[in-house]
Amino acid sequence: TAIFNDTDKRTLFGNLYVGGSTLAAHPVERIGIAVIVERAKEEDTEWETYDSWIVHEENEEWLSSTKELNVEGGYYYRVRCIHSAGNDMSSSFTDGLFFE
Repeated sequence: TAIFNDTDKRTLFGNLYVGGSTLAAHPVERIGIAVIVERAKEEDTEWETYDSWIVHEENEEWLSSTKELNVEGGYYYRVRCIHSAGNDMSSSFTDGLFFE
């Protein structure tokens, strides 16, 4: 699960590069990843979904998906992923990154 911006740590209305990957120990019948981009203002108590997508492959052991988003300033953005490989599932998320 990754989040990158096109400047250093802060930017004004910039591009955000997000994505994630799922790795299995061996090829599985079905492998997948759900990538959820969330955002929140500093005073918010919960994250809201900004964008999301799901990717699946069959008979693979690795899957990756990335996307470039043009985001609005004044928010923290983070990426949360749900990984699946065969019958196994897990999740991961990044820290928030503030866009000024």
